[in-house]
This record gives sequence, C-alpha cells and structure tokens, in this order.
Amino acid sequence: MITPAVAQQPELTVAARSYVLSDFHSGQLLASHNPHERLDPASLTKLMTAYIVFFALKQERIALDQVVPVSEKSWRMEGSRMFIEPNKPVTVNELIHGMIIQSGNDACVALAELISGGEDVFVHLMNEQAKRLGMHNTHFTNTTGLTHSDHYSTAYDLNLLATAIIRDFPQYYPLYSQREYTYNGITQPNRNRLLWLDPNVDGVKTGWTKAAGYCLITSAKRDDRRLISVVMGTASPNARSTESQRLLNYGFQFFDTARPYKKYQTAADLRIWKGAQDKIKAGFDRDINFSLPRGQADKLKARMEYKQPLVAPVARGQQIGQVKFVLDGQEIAVYPLIALEKVDAANFAGRAWDNLKMLLN
Repeated sequence: MITPAVAQQPELTVAARSYVLSDFHSGQLLASHNPHERLDPASLTKLMTAYIVFFALKQERIALDQVVPVSEKSWRMEGSRMFIEPNKPVTVNELIHGMIIQSGNDACVALAELISGGEDVFVHLMNEQAKRLGMHNTHFTNTTGLTHSDHYSTAYDLNLLATAIIRDFPQYYPLYSQREYTYNGITQPNRNRLLWLDPNVDGVKTGWTKAAGYCLITSAKRDDRRLISVVMGTASPNARSTESQRLLNYGFQFFDTARPYKKYQTAADLRIWKGAQDKIKAGFDRDINFSLPRGQADKLKARMEYKQPLVAPVARGQQIGQVKFVLDGQEIAVYPLIALEKVDAANFAGRAWDNLKMLLN
C-alpha cells in the first residue's frame, strides 16, 4: 500500500462537492476532497455499463457487427438519446458509440437487453463488477444514471472505474476521445469540452442530473504520465471543465512519476544455497511506480529484506523477501520481492558442500 509522500504543496481550491486526482500508473491520490461521499453519479454510471459491454465483447458473447433488436423500452428512454428506432437496424458498434459519445440512455438499455435479457439482470452484473474493483461505496439501480435514491457512487470509486476502463480495455478507450458521432442523421457532440480545450485530454465522461449537478471524469496524458481527475457536484458545464483542468494542471506541475523498477526487471542477484546455481535473480511481479512531489524522486531509497540463508529449491514467482521504499526517512510503500527464475536443488555433493560452507560461515 502506497502512502502519500510528506511534502509542502501549494494549497488547492476546487469548486466541487467532491473530487479526486490520481496518477494512473502508481494509483496514488494526489489531491482529494470528500472522496468517499456517496453522491448521484448521473451519466458517469455509463462507464460501468461500458465496462460490462467491453467484457462481453472480450468473452465473444457479443460481436461489434451484431445487429441488435430495439425494444419499446429502449426506444422510449428519457434523457439523452442516440435516437434508435424499433424498425431500424442498429449494431453493437453503433450502440457503443452512441452510449459513449452521445451518452445515449436508449443505447445503454438496448445493450443491456442484448447481453442479459433485461436491464435488471445487467445491473446485477454492474454491482458485482463494482465489488470486484473495490468500489465499496457504489450501488447501481440502472444502466444510465437516471436519479434513484439507491443509485450512488463516490469520486474515489469512479476513479477506480475509470482506471479499470483504461487499463483493461485499451482497444476501446480511444472511443472516449471522439468529439462527435452521427446516427440516424443526427450529429451530436461529445459533451467533454476539454477534448477541444486541452490537447493532453483523451477522455473520459460527463454527467448531469438535477440531483448530481455537473460531473466530469477526465484523463490526460503528457509524455509517459497519465492523470485522472473526477469532479462531482459542480455548478455548470463550464465549472466542471475549469475545475477538472485545474486539478490536472496541479498534478502535472507539482508531481513527478518515479519508476524505479519495471515488471520482471532484475533488482538484485541474491546468494542461494544448496542450489543447482549459486545466484538467483530477484525482482517484482509488477511495475513499481510512485507519484512524488516535484524534485523528490532522487531521494527515493529501496531497502531490500530477504531470508538468509536462502535455500533451494525456489520456484519462479515465489516470494523470497520484501522491499521497503523510503523517502526522507519515511516508509511510503512495501512490495514483495519474488524469484524471477526457478532454482532446483543441487545434487547430493553440491548440497553437502554448501552445508559445510554454511557451517563455516
């Protein structure tokens, strides 16, 4: 678990009822206010609808070119729509574009009915996925974000969801950067104004209801850094854009991303006893990333702890120790140290010789 680094940062004021700013690669929160307050998520809900649809595509339960029947329920949906019609063929691909770019409530229901036979069953899948992603303060009652007393989420949980969309479905994430979409002769723009105002922004979703106010989840990428902001309960479309950009600029200006080790990179060659070889490569089963206050990355230290003596056999991927990362004397994270290779036990003579050396040592 990564804890925030201690450093004096400029005071940040954001005109939103709740917000978070996170670093995509490290998962760290760089700024937050009321991150766990349960609020109406409005159309930010559609990120979870999309997640379930993308997963169904991955499992090949549906196909992009599949024609979807349009029910009377989906056709008559209130709120934002892509204007599907019962007697007009529409494909999964078109519905996905309508759901993401046009925020079509009708598209959400049509996709839910295709995958699960009905919206209620699909919503069950949404809530199960929310649990798997660690969205502990989220509950959905519909696929669209229409206001309901038992339909809620938090800025923190929605940040987890946006992160999962980008991480798990990179082939579909570029849809969130598309500025407009035309269906049934009607062209509708993406409501995320930052797609026009900030060249670093490449998604993700707007939301509005009277109960929710104006909400926006935004992701921006500069060089090899990606930040995600969530603002909920702002006063206007302009405010949600302005406050989101304020958060992103704050993160890019006052923090750096440090990457001390890559996944499966050799961090150390450790002495191993009674093995077919006398050294074993050790490292991590994930990329190690940190968001640190600007100028602090060079102060990051790694303290390696492992069992001594380390005795074969050792399996590849087996935890053989841990590494504590320290900044200015404060421990900020601990990660398991794993064996990057398999080391079998030595033959009888080799084990006996190492036994003797261990006794002498």
